[in-house]
Amino acid sequence: MSAPPIRTVLFGYGLGGRVFHAPLIARDPRYSLDVIVTADPVRAATAAAAYPAAVVVPTAEAALQRAGSLDLAVVSTPPATHGPIALKALESGLAAVVDKPFAHSAQAAADLIAAAKSRGLVLSVFQNRRWDGDFLTLRRLVEQGAFGTVSRFESRMESYKPVVAKEWKRKAGADDGGGILFDLGPHLIDQALALFGPAEPVHAEVRARRVPQGPDDDVFVVLRHDSGVMSHLWMNSLAPQPGERFRVVGSESSWVKSGTDPQEGQLDAGLLPGDPGYGAEDPALWGLLGTGADTAAVPTAAGRYQDYYSGLAGALLDGTEVPVDPADSLRGLEIIQRIHAGL
Repeated sequence: MSAPPIRTVLFGYGLGGRVFHAPLIARDPRYSLDVIVTADPVRAATAAAAYPAAVVVPTAEAALQRAGSLDLAVVSTPPATHGPIALKALESGLAAVVDKPFAHSAQAAADLIAAAKSRGLVLSVFQNRRWDGDFLTLRRLVEQGAFGTVSRFESRMESYKPVVAKEWKRKAGADDGGGILFDLGPHLIDQALALFGPAEPVHAEVRARRVPQGPDDDVFVVLRHDSGVMSHLWMNSLAPQPGERFRVVGSESSWVKSGTDPQEGQLDAGLLPGDPGYGAEDPALWGLLGTGADTAAVPTAAGRYQDYYSGLAGALLDGTEVPVDPADSLRGLEIIQRIHAGL
């Protein structure tokens, strides 16, 4: 690994590349954003204007020809390409960050882990929702024992998008990592496992409502954790009114939380980590902790997506642990594959 900055190539400049990765990389002085890959001419022009020091190229092959002057590959492309691009990056000697889903299959993810290990390269998965403010708050409450013994965990990511805007999303099936279970499931399952430990899927409802015979867009999953907690996870693209983001039921109290973490919207609007108000949530959305009518609002911690790339810099430069162990994401993919296979 070269001395700082960590020379980075970003594969993909859609929502993930433009809103999440590029701003966080550019904001951290330990990184330089050197190459951006997109074949879309409009996105290419947008990327060049936003990051004039970066070279914008149309193909992964063109980017990897520059591997000798790079250190890190960040893959934020359609799911079916995550595994192949990340593998080529590792084979080119680059450390790699892969957006979720880690790969389109558990086997492809396992192959990436093996490839990184055999080459002594850093590999991690961008499970950014571990740094949502509401999840940070919930994790603290669990660690403090605020609920007594937790029996049930409910988590939802719901929206109302009656039209599938992207053509590839209309066509990509589960074999290609398509559908909402592969899209949002890695977030919800990862959070559940991080909070309550290993689990098995015991029930699932997987439906396609917007495009008949198309990718799933309305999914409900039940996980039974070894710890005894039952996790109920909803993901839906056709919910005119979204349900509560979180609900935790314990022997002594519950916590109910609505709303969504503000960081995505803030980054899209140009607000960056370190700017006043970044990551802060409207107090009206703070979750309520207690029993019955005896509840109190718990201030939501500020979200910190920047901590992912800060932790990654530590792994690359100082040999510390990666911020997300890819084995964690592999376990999530194994659960998703079991659900698609009928459990």
